[in-house]
Amino acid sequence: MEKSLEQMKKEYEKTTVLLEQEKRKMLRLKNRQAYLESGSRKQRTHRLITHGAAIESIVPQTKELTETEFYSLMESILNLPQAASFIQSAMASHRPQEKGGD
Repeated sequence: MEKSLEQMKKEYEKTTVLLEQEKRKMLRLKNRQAYLESGSRKQRTHRLITHGAAIESIVPQTKELTETEFYSLMESILNLPQAASFIQSAMASHRPQEKGGD
């Protein structure tokens, strides 16, 4: 039994509507993904700025250093045996913060 031209047109319209709905759904999902990725990126940026500000407040002289000099200084300091001990101690007493709080 063959479909009439009218039936095929109706099927085509129905399928076109479904296709458009799926395209919109895909776009919403992509937008949601970008939003979520942006949020984690913002959190990372905030953390980096906060940590950098803490270093500058404790050792204001680091403001004068170039980026290369600063990285070199941090590498030197963090390669000291005492630094490894302090880092391990800090990580041992670290308690993950609850989600949603600062």
